[in-house]
Amino acid sequence: MTRRLSFVAILATLVASVAAQEWPPQLTEVWKPEPPVVTPGDGATPPSDAIVLFDGTSLEAWQSMRDGSAARWHLADGAMTVVPKAGDIRTKEVFGDVQLHVEWRTPAVVRGEGQGRGNSGVFLQGRYEVQVLDSHGNRTYANGQAASIYKQHIPMVNASLPPGTWQRYDIYYRAPVFRPNGELVRKAAVTVVHNGVLVLLDAEIQGGTTYTGLPRYDPHGDEPIVLQDHGNPVSYRNIWVRRL
Repeated sequence: MTRRLSFVAILATLVASVAAQEWPPQLTEVWKPEPPVVTPGDGATPPSDAIVLFDGTSLEAWQSMRDGSAARWHLADGAMTVVPKAGDIRTKEVFGDVQLHVEWRTPAVVRGEGQGRGNSGVFLQGRYEVQVLDSHGNRTYANGQAASIYKQHIPMVNASLPPGTWQRYDIYYRAPVFRPNGELVRKAAVTVVHNGVLVLLDAEIQGGTTYTGLPRYDPHGDEPIVLQDHGNPVSYRNIWVRRL
């Protein structure tokens, strides 16, 4: 039996070798479609195909989540800052699969603890929250700390910087897919890089993120990106997105 297997292996190797010699390399070369050319960004400059959602000068791309009126967050020094009780804000444009870059900063003067300290959030399609929180020396439940998918996925490490320091998220998001009848075909998934450190890799989202109860999916299409007013004056700057 062993000799027979050895003979089969040798024969397969010879056949593969002959086939490789007979196949010109051009047969395995794919020339089209060619990927479009994108100029990479550098620091505060986004890639050339990015949609700039906030460049520090205007809230024009955003509106109130409550009634669609102008966003009422504070704009100063190249940043927009949550005005407590002004409410969440959302993008005027809607999105599906995206690469999203967000820079954020919790207050330098520390007040509160746990979830009450520098709390905000980035909601993908208005439903799936990547938590924003001062998680530098501030213990809370692990699936609610900075860079978690709120109450679903715990980041692999805590890459948080001290309060008052600008931090950044690079988020790679794949939207859920539904059939025309609303049946879920594929769950959403997200990869999060926090301050240059990979903290979530292709994490499967189990449904809308909620404070109480279990997550569930409700069928939807493209939806806005939402920034949360959680009552803390968290600031944002340099927000851009690429459709994937």
